[in-house]
Amino acid sequence: MANLQLSGLASGFDWKSFVDTIMDLERAPAARLETEKSKNLTRVSSLSTLETRLGDLRSAVAALNAPEAFGVRSVTAGSWTATASAGSAVGAHTFNVTRLATASQLQGAANIGAPLASGSDVSGLTLAALGASATPTAGFFSVNGARVTIATTDSLQDVFNAIATATGGAVNASYDPASDRIALNSAAPITLGAANDTSNFLSVARLASNGSGTINSATSLGVVNPVATLGASRVATAVTAVDASGAGQFTINGVAIAYNLNTDSLNAVIARINASGAGVSAAYDASADRFNLTNNTTGSLGISVSESAGGLLGALGLTSGSTLTTGLDAQFTVDGGNVLTSRSNTLTNAEHGLSGLNVTVSSLASQSVNVAADTSGMRTRIDTFITRYNAAQSYLQDQTRVTSTNGKVTTATLASNREVQAWATELRSSAFASVPGLGSAISSLDALGIDFLSGTANLTVKDSAKLTNAISNQPAQVAAFFQQASTGFTARLSTLTDKYLGVNGSTGLLASQRTSITNSNASLDRQIADIDRRLVQRRSILESSFIAMESAQSKIKNMQSQLTNAFPTNK
Repeated sequence: MANLQLSGLASGFDWKSFVDTIMDLERAPAARLETEKSKNLTRVSSLSTLETRLGDLRSAVAALNAPEAFGVRSVTAGSWTATASAGSAVGAHTFNVTRLATASQLQGAANIGAPLASGSDVSGLTLAALGASATPTAGFFSVNGARVTIATTDSLQDVFNAIATATGGAVNASYDPASDRIALNSAAPITLGAANDTSNFLSVARLASNGSGTINSATSLGVVNPVATLGASRVATAVTAVDASGAGQFTINGVAIAYNLNTDSLNAVIARINASGAGVSAAYDASADRFNLTNNTTGSLGISVSESAGGLLGALGLTSGSTLTTGLDAQFTVDGGNVLTSRSNTLTNAEHGLSGLNVTVSSLASQSVNVAADTSGMRTRIDTFITRYNAAQSYLQDQTRVTSTNGKVTTATLASNREVQAWATELRSSAFASVPGLGSAISSLDALGIDFLSGTANLTVKDSAKLTNAISNQPAQVAAFFQQASTGFTARLSTLTDKYLGVNGSTGLLASQRTSITNSNASLDRQIADIDRRLVQRRSILESSFIAMESAQSKIKNMQSQLTNAFPTNK
């Protein structure tokens, strides 16, 4: 029976091709629906591209409406630096600075470190553990032209002995624990150092020729060790205002700083001060063996320190023996006016009264500070708007165009969409309409030298000089044209683009159109499915009928064959 499904097996009639032809003819309505669906998809794609172009236009309009769009200022200030906020008054002003602001500094007492040794016997004090501002290096140095060779493992007494040996006993060296200095003595003037010395001992010992036979270290030699724990840092004055664990505390400008003699180094305390809210920077000067605090801000401001007696600040020379050098306020005049002051070297509106202008001065000088409109920034925003307006307008025209060539009419994708066609006209009318109530000559694009390109709906800058003059010399009027509330240029264009694209969650006309087309395609899909479903049934019925015909034809042929065999023809 399965063989009877082969088209024309018994009848000789290709009924399957016949059925296919019938199905193609009866599916013509579905094909037309699929063509319409394809056109709809093309329309959706065009609307999506249009949405992108209009979105770009809306962004350009928003940029024109930004507060800083036409208030951006450029400033020149000679060798100084200056800034001006949006909307600052344009013009030139002469600043004459007669004093720069400086920061207050609390300078601690010098020589806070313990001496190199407690006695004059320095035979047990090696150079590696000397305790001076630097570690002497191995090598040689010169005394009266003789080389004195040393190693870091040598004791200070070894060095003294080497000096005596090298000079044949002419120069003797000793250490005075009371002054913490090294002394060189000779009956004749002593000459120290040579250009080819390889050791820095003379520099570390602070010894230099003076034309006599007696030379002493320029300052005391022992200094604190900033990397050792405070308890082992060689601070000359003992710190006693701590608890049993070695913990103590002091305040700078009312901010508490904690420390521990057994775990913190001087560098750690410095870092803690600098990271605190005390508003000062702490530093250790190894050359003077001194601790300093400097305000982070300039001006006539004090520095206050406080702690219990026997505390760390006292040991570091920041209480008794310290010197406060109060900072200075900057002094200046503007355009020859009264002398003004500023705690900072950045002179702001609060000091000089020129709104939005900040001038950072770095020298005692008289210089002109010129505030001008930033025409390049304004022009860029306007040019960007024109480019994006033209892109949207051109696309609208391309997608809604109807052309006729030699009697043949060609329609673009959205040519039948009357609503979209109207948008091009709305944009054109809105762009070139005047802005009412401005009271100035700048009330339309034409006043800025902007017009439509002849024969098109696209904008162009026809008079660049006119536009440059307006944004350079009338920035406030240009800003009013673009930014006037409700009726200004950008307000009108924003209303249109918001209508097309939607705003604050509302559905715009573009989205509504896409939804309508999507719903239409869903309906077309249902109609096509219904037709295809009926055609499947129709094909089944036709195929069953032809198979029955083939079966009948096969039976008749079998009967004919039997009859022929039963009644053969005699010749």
